[in-house]
Amino acid sequence: MAAAQIRPQLGPQERFLATPADIAIYGGAAGGGKSYGLLLEPLRHIANKKFGAVIFRRQMTDVLKEGGLWDVSGELYGSLGAKSNQQQHNYTFGSGARIGFGHLEHEKTKYDWQGGQIALLLFDELTHFTKTQFFYMLSRNRSTSGVKPYVRATTNPDADSWVAEFISWWIDPDTGLPIPERDGVLRYFVRRGETFIWGDTAQELVDSHPDVKLNEVKSVTFIASNIHDNKILLEKDPGYLGNLKAQNLVDRERLLGGNWKIRPSAGLYFKRSYFEVIEAAPAGLLAVRSWDLAATEKKEGTDPDWTVGLKLSRDSKGTFYVEHVERLQGSPRAVETAICNIAASDGKTVRIRLPQDPGQAGKSQSAYLVSLLAGYIVTTERETGDKVTRAGAASSQAEVGNIKVVRGVWNEVFFSELENFPPTKGHDDQVDALSGAVNTILQPVPGAGWMGFIESQAAQAQKSTEKTNQP
Repeated sequence: MAAAQIRPQLGPQERFLATPADIAIYGGAAGGGKSYGLLLEPLRHIANKKFGAVIFRRQMTDVLKEGGLWDVSGELYGSLGAKSNQQQHNYTFGSGARIGFGHLEHEKTKYDWQGGQIALLLFDELTHFTKTQFFYMLSRNRSTSGVKPYVRATTNPDADSWVAEFISWWIDPDTGLPIPERDGVLRYFVRRGETFIWGDTAQELVDSHPDVKLNEVKSVTFIASNIHDNKILLEKDPGYLGNLKAQNLVDRERLLGGNWKIRPSAGLYFKRSYFEVIEAAPAGLLAVRSWDLAATEKKEGTDPDWTVGLKLSRDSKGTFYVEHVERLQGSPRAVETAICNIAASDGKTVRIRLPQDPGQAGKSQSAYLVSLLAGYIVTTERETGDKVTRAGAASSQAEVGNIKVVRGVWNEVFFSELENFPPTKGHDDQVDALSGAVNTILQPVPGAGWMGFIESQAAQAQKSTEKTNQP
């Protein structure tokens, strides 16, 4: 009974599971049921005791994270009686067939699979893998189980990835969107060094290239999907569509629209028209002063990075207010002095966010600055991911008019830098400070939290006032 209920959704997911292609790439937008389709694919072979498949993510943490592949596979494969091995990250079915999970975190990790024989290779988020990792693993795609070796992969768009070039025949070069008439159509290729030779049929490649043997030719297809194809997700989590619509323009085009040509460029993340300039922010709001640090003095003929301290607050309705931006190009001592003086001016209820550079020097600098700021709410944070990714939340909030800016002499430079992001030349220090502030407010301090600290400070201040006013 349980097995009869396990089936793909009608539409792209069903076509993905039905294609005869040697290599099938599925997706091109978020929420289309890609990962679940990937988990379904090996089930057709679980009665074969010699069958083995491996599902790859670039990092094992992506497999094991809450609600990730391991959690979903436990429900799916467990309902079919498979036994899981948490240490080995695999499932064994009654016949002896196995489905495992693996990673290729580093380029050299691919060599850990030397000698492997994997009938079915599955890659979740193919653009996260390098071209060399993918094609090396094809050498492990072999089998004595009677199952013809094949590959299945899912992906979201990435205009700068090798995958974008590999599936370019299926993508409109002008719009960046999948071409409906080519969806699921098979093409054939052989690889010679870094060159792909393509044909409409395998025999065409053999006839037109004397050195090509028929058994070398592989068939490929791309099958597009998006959230509107995933009726189950839309019913269970209707808010997810709203989450995608709330992304910044670039991510919305990629994840909701499935655009393979959109790239970050100046003017796409921030526009001056997104921001309402106001005379003052509401009083009594929780605020953070986010710093982007530099420590190089300006000398004649140079334009070093700026140290920037941006003060951001948020009201109970979720509206953000950029209250003030401080910029300086100075020595390490000048930067330290400025941070301490501005902290004193802001007051102890304003949280201070400091970036932490990687390595021991970064840790030492953070520890030293925290010691200088004793008595204030200070958090240090290692910045992960690229600047564009970190700016995503701020861009999304700005685009819907959810960030207001208090009028000040710093406004013009602030807006100019935001509109030039990501810069081909110039600075992005204020963008980094804004990104850090927005991300910090959206992820409050663990434990009692920021609100708890503020409430305790307010209570102490009230007690002090009452004591002072006593006769």
